[in-house]
Amino acid sequence: MKMPDPAEKLGIDKLNDGTQLREDSEYVRLVISNEPRGGEGYTLQPQAETKYKSLSWWIKALSGFFITLLILLSFVKWGLPFLFKKVLLPILRWEATAFGRPVLAIVLVASLAFFPVFLIPSGPSMWLAGMIFGYGLGFVIIMVGTTIGMTLPYLIGLLFRDQIHQWLKRWPQKAAMIRVAGEGSWFHQFRVVAIFRVSPFPYTIFNYAIVVTSMRFWPYLCGSVTGMVPESFIYIYSGRLIRTLADVKYGNHRLTTVEIIYNCISFIVAIIITVAFTIYAKRSLNELKNGEINSTASGSNHSNFEMEKLPL
Repeated sequence: MKMPDPAEKLGIDKLNDGTQLREDSEYVRLVISNEPRGGEGYTLQPQAETKYKSLSWWIKALSGFFITLLILLSFVKWGLPFLFKKVLLPILRWEATAFGRPVLAIVLVASLAFFPVFLIPSGPSMWLAGMIFGYGLGFVIIMVGTTIGMTLPYLIGLLFRDQIHQWLKRWPQKAAMIRVAGEGSWFHQFRVVAIFRVSPFPYTIFNYAIVVTSMRFWPYLCGSVTGMVPESFIYIYSGRLIRTLADVKYGNHRLTTVEIIYNCISFIVAIIITVAFTIYAKRSLNELKNGEINSTASGSNHSNFEMEKLPL
């Protein structure tokens, strides 16, 4: 009986293996390749989620816009006449009969100085200063009163620094933004405080919260006064505009064509300036915050690198 040659047997085995590989490859090509790949499924899913989030954001934005528009129209239709008739006109008549102008100026300065101490908004006092005293004396009253109103909370806050620090721990993001203001040179502190004053950050809270940082008094005061200048003019202008509308609505004053055009243009300019200052302040604060985060991260990475180099 002839024994099979080992070489022939090896060739037959290789041939069988090759045939099996071709069959497997054909199966993979015809069957498995038609099935969706895992990576493609994972790629399509985030795209669908992104589209859903974008659509949801637009729906929320449009809903918020229409709700805000409805509230504004309702306020213009019913709210403004009520405020003019029940609030504004009685105040104007009261100030015209109860006080002289010097006494009224002192009252407004006192309200602007002491309202922030008790976390009371001082916007109505600024409006009254604009309505009654105009741009010149009204600006002086606002700046004197707000300067005192920004100094007193700072000095009082120094006495309760630990309590304020514990209170700020409830809002770590706000605390991180405030911490940025107290770092750097004199000019850096001055610039950041001025940006905070024109930003939507709560005016009265900032007066107290800043004491937990390394902020020095003079850059705080100078930056606060500088940042209050544009806001003061906005309040004075809005106060004058409110008084003009009240005189037209309930008084005997009639606007000429030039006055109507002037008021419309100035109103649009005031809105543009307010929005521009707000956007600039938000962008600047975000840049400062991101810079602080990056510097902190780089510092931690550097310290980790130094620790890795130390022998165990």
